[in-house]
Amino acid sequence: MRIIAFRTLRDFFEKPEYSDSEPSLRAWYHDVKTAEWKNPNELRQQYKNASFVGEGRVVFNIKGNDYRLIVAIDYEFQVIFVRFIGTHKQYDKIDAKTI
Repeated sequence: MRIIAFRTLRDFFEKPEYSDSEPSLRAWYHDVKTAEWKNPNELRQQYKNASFVGEGRVVFNIKGNDYRLIVAIDYEFQVIFVRFIGTHKQYDKIDAKTI
């Protein structure tokens, strides 16, 4: 999968208050970059706790569920768009289907 954009993740974990997310976000990035999911079922085999919220959006729990990562996935073109990374409190203020 091609991930757009790592910069969003980096900008997040470079903030001192979120620096503890760096190892988990880098591990997620590495795993997903090498994945070749053709559909949500294949993604679910690797990430059993991923939540599918509609509109092609998937929510991943990061660092033992301390953070939420929302991505939009285009399985046909093998592209993932990072849409949001934040705490649960920040996540509760957004609409995961439209962000």
